[in-house]
Amino acid sequence: MNSSSVRVGVDVGGTFTDIVAIDAQSRTLRARFKVPTTHDAPEGVAAGIIAGIEQLVRDGGVEPHEVSFIAHSTTQATNSLLEGDVANVAVIGLLDRFGVFARTQLSFRPFDLAPGARFAPVTVFVRDDASARRAIDDAANSGVGAIAVSEPFSVDRPEREENAIAHARSRGVAATGGHEVSSMYGLRARTRTAALNAAILPKMMQTAQMTNDAVERASIAAPLMIMRSDGGVMNLQEVQRRPIMTLLSGPAAGVAGALLHENVTDGIFIEVGGTSADCSAIRNGMPQMRPARIGGHRTMLRTLDVRTLGVAGGSMLRANAQGIVDVGPRSAHIAGLRYASFCDVDEVAGSRTVQVAPTPRDPADYLCLEPVSGSRIALTPTCAANVLGVIPAGAFAQGNVDAATRAFEVAGAYVGLEPRELARRMLDVATNKLLVAVRELTTDYELDPETVVIVGGGGGAGALVPYAAQRFGADFRLARDAEVISPIGVALALVRDVVERTIVAPSPAEIMAVRREAEDAAIASGAAPDAVDVAIEIDAQRNLVRATASGASALSEQGEHRVLSPSELRAAAARVMRRSVDELQALQATPELTVFSGERRAGRRSVVDLRVVDRTGVARAGMRDAVVTQTTAGEAETVLARVIDEQTAFGDVGRALPQIYILHGAKVSDLSALASAAQVVALATEELSGLASDAPVCILTSKNRA
Repeated sequence: MNSSSVRVGVDVGGTFTDIVAIDAQSRTLRARFKVPTTHDAPEGVAAGIIAGIEQLVRDGGVEPHEVSFIAHSTTQATNSLLEGDVANVAVIGLLDRFGVFARTQLSFRPFDLAPGARFAPVTVFVRDDASARRAIDDAANSGVGAIAVSEPFSVDRPEREENAIAHARSRGVAATGGHEVSSMYGLRARTRTAALNAAILPKMMQTAQMTNDAVERASIAAPLMIMRSDGGVMNLQEVQRRPIMTLLSGPAAGVAGALLHENVTDGIFIEVGGTSADCSAIRNGMPQMRPARIGGHRTMLRTLDVRTLGVAGGSMLRANAQGIVDVGPRSAHIAGLRYASFCDVDEVAGSRTVQVAPTPRDPADYLCLEPVSGSRIALTPTCAANVLGVIPAGAFAQGNVDAATRAFEVAGAYVGLEPRELARRMLDVATNKLLVAVRELTTDYELDPETVVIVGGGGGAGALVPYAAQRFGADFRLARDAEVISPIGVALALVRDVVERTIVAPSPAEIMAVRREAEDAAIASGAAPDAVDVAIEIDAQRNLVRATASGASALSEQGEHRVLSPSELRAAAARVMRRSVDELQALQATPELTVFSGERRAGRRSVVDLRVVDRTGVARAGMRDAVVTQTTAGEAETVLARVIDEQTAFGDVGRALPQIYILHGAKVSDLSALASAAQVVALATEELSGLASDAPVCILTSKNRA
């Protein structure tokens, strides 16, 4: 095995912390470990992460020098805010000549993060730098845990915020500023976001530093990365500035796995754990995002649109003598019970049915079995799926069918239902909750019901996803290595950063400036300069320009990938597209990029899937029913204008530009979300301006519905 050839991913779940090692060239799983998540340890969840890394190095056959990339997801930011476990915050409002108006925007009313946990920062207004330093000193002396600094228009001139932050840090106080959490206008929301960021800074900095120290003690040279809420990763320095960017880091890990390991292009991804299920939409190979609200209030943070449901593989049955009441939200994991499907038949055979309250706050109608031994056993959707035989062969949820059936015979006698009928009704109730989310996501993101596929990840996916997909009338598949799809997503994730600007009628030069800023930010977060792709979105109604830059980490690029031969490249594309090599057609778009296409049936019609694959076998973009146009840098402007005109759709709601990718060299530029054809042509021309006139350029377009 060559050095620098392993990518390590760690996913911190509610019950367990999963660690995987992925071969960087073949993308195959080399090792996996599971350790308890250490919520109650003095070091917090860092203790479990450290234990997992140590076990990987000790028992996983992975040498420290082989690790080229290491990252972990975290639930800490989310849990801190949901539980109200945050630092006391002082907000330093920097006033300018509009001080009277700014005061109303620099402060906000207290609000509840959780029941009994009120978020009420102290706000101090100052007019000059000397006053700001005195206010910070007073806050530090009073024992404030963190400081948020905010000033009107700091996104354009951050110097005063930077000076105040530097002074606070020199006093040993964690600090952040409005310009660090967002580059968008909107003073009140930006101030609120900065205050929330400050509230979780101390604990997040401590955990990140302890984990990083463990990585260094293990002699791993790769810098530690942490998963963001949008499915990318950032380095330790960025986490210590903007920990709020890790909200929904856990669900983001699963979506990253669906995209990078399972190569989902259009579909619904459902990650099913033991206690909850996360549902999200993937459209045109991109996860769908939405603004985050905390405590019911708007923030400047965009996160994955994840619908989290209180039903999963381990959800407990609620029932009485009249029938089923519900399934969940409490799980066997929370109640400390075993699944019937993972017990022996003898344990279940002599049991009796009892009703319990898993926690003091729960109703006492959760049904479980009490064997002679007294160690209670739960009836779960996983057990029901084993009874009905609907779990695919080899899935993680497969268990002891005889034990599960005997358990449902005992419970069925109490409820008044035959065992298979009780199992069927239990799965109906459980999957009803999933189907609501699936229908909402399909509608919200205009996914085609005829072609949408439901992809399951997580240990409980085999119990719920096949049954739910059958009821929805959709194709489904379980992800490879589904039970560890989240740490795999972490291991394969790209470095990412996002820059947003408020610009009225942005010119190509202004758009390119935002693009370069995002690219520079991704490089500062650890991306290799030559491996960054940038997607541009323009929202004309909100005067918003957003640039999302993604790329491989700098160290992981060194010796990690090798150039594949033509046959190896075709085989890699076939694996990505789930086709045989004979079904694919290949087109050399540029010396570094190849376009592969293959036809398949989708409902009553056929579609052509397309993937852009680089020389190392990594899929860089995906489309459906696309038009491929080859040209040169010198002719691109004229050709692009013609292709856009031909591929633009017209309908009742107006004009819809096509999905557009421009390929040049090793770069894949996504121009699909620009507001007008003129912007697309101008931005593409600007981007290609440094190339020789005969340099090959490939344009990919696919019609959108108007």
